[in-house]
Amino acid sequence: MSEIGDRKKDHIKFTVDEQAQYSQSTGFQRYQFVHNALPEIDFEDVSTEKVLLGRTFSFPLFISSMTGGYSEAGQVNAIIAEFCQEKNIPFGVGSQRAMLEDDSLTDTFSIVRKKAPNAFICSNIGGVQLIGGLQKDSIKRMIDSIEADAIIVHLNPLQELMQPEGDRNFKGVLDGIEHLIKKTTIPVIVKETGAGISQSVAKKLLNVGVSVIDVAGAGGTSWAKVENLRESNFEPNIDFDEWGISTTHCLIDISKIKQPQDFELISSGGIRSAFDIVKSLCLGADFAASAQPFIKAISVNGLEGAEELFLKWEKDLKTILTLLGCQSVDDLKSSHLKLKS
Repeated sequence: MSEIGDRKKDHIKFTVDEQAQYSQSTGFQRYQFVHNALPEIDFEDVSTEKVLLGRTFSFPLFISSMTGGYSEAGQVNAIIAEFCQEKNIPFGVGSQRAMLEDDSLTDTFSIVRKKAPNAFICSNIGGVQLIGGLQKDSIKRMIDSIEADAIIVHLNPLQELMQPEGDRNFKGVLDGIEHLIKKTTIPVIVKETGAGISQSVAKKLLNVGVSVIDVAGAGGTSWAKVENLRESNFEPNIDFDEWGISTTHCLIDISKIKQPQDFELISSGGIRSAFDIVKSLCLGADFAASAQPFIKAISVNGLEGAEELFLKWEKDLKTILTLLGCQSVDDLKSSHLKLKS
């Protein structure tokens, strides 16, 4: 297995480990819902549908990018693809960098389109790989391999700096994102990997044409911790394990610029329940995203595990909407939340 493949395999192993989770909170725990004793709604009529990038999905959940870059990833990707096809929810593959460097790994990504012919699937590449401008043929290979509906660019300077073999040069990433947007006709989503995106960074991304920002705030998986848990990291630096901006802080900060700007906002980073999803939407998100709970469920019980978790979240979300007096997720407002006393 290649060096990148070994690293990606380690990432999957440690992300389901509780040791790799932030100690700091996402911030969702600070809020509680304002109960409506007169909802005047039939639970059976409540809709969980939500639109993202012009497409209607059955549930406001994006299965975040995580898997790819090693041979066994194909099996996990196939399960996620089958699940998302069945449930009509979007997902993104893991970083396709390894595929661009090793053609033999293409099948671990292309399997997703075979399993999910109608699903909304996103390509994925690291911001650092865009420095200097990604070659047109590489962009085409990424998109064509999965017939991508959008491209995710992940930003992970903290994670890279914690890796002994990680990148150290981040100069030119923004120009690379702009170049990518100009060279493709499909939307570009930019996400962090768990340390959060600030309002000032969001503005820079929007100015170059990014369509969707996924905050991926702190409070879920700490990629600094993941890297420090790897056996190949002989010089772990635990001082940065809690580095990052909480998910709720990112949401509140970035949602303030949604009126003058035209973009969609995804909440991720510690989304562990339907309660977190609804709170995200109340705080200004258009959609939510999660990976760790589903990877964990799949690792334990395959497709059945993912379906069981989803059904729980779906029922809980409909229950919350009913108790708030909301017919659909589009009815959610900030007034449905209050800070705990």
